[in-house]
Amino acid sequence: MRTRNYSKKREAILAKIRSTTTHPTAEWVYQELKPEYPDLSLGTVYRNIGLFKEGGEIVSVGTVAGQERFDGNVAPHGHFVCRICRAVIDFDDPVERSEAATHLEDIGHRAERVDVTAYGICKVCLEAA
Repeated sequence: MRTRNYSKKREAILAKIRSTTTHPTAEWVYQELKPEYPDLSLGTVYRNIGLFKEGGEIVSVGTVAGQERFDGNVAPHGHFVCRICRAVIDFDDPVERSEAATHLEDIGHRAERVDVTAYGICKVCLEAA
């Protein structure tokens, strides 16, 4: 991880991502912080998110409804994406990650991270149907 100069905006962006379990988009982070930092640009949010991903401080959950979503919780866990409401929900996944990494190594690859993402309909949407 490269060294970065301290920036109140940078720290606010990271804190905002870490303060929620909604797996926000860069746009959401920008809209949340804009009132407090009127000179904040969406480009600044994207650049800093890139630095946080590169440094392992956050992870990308993937693209949901055309927008990349992020997670400030970097501990191993799975994600469930609802195809109706687009919610991204954390879950303790039962997959043995070391088995997946070992299998990949056996066939000539080196996994640096193993993610589990499930897709379907969440409990709230099922109950509303």
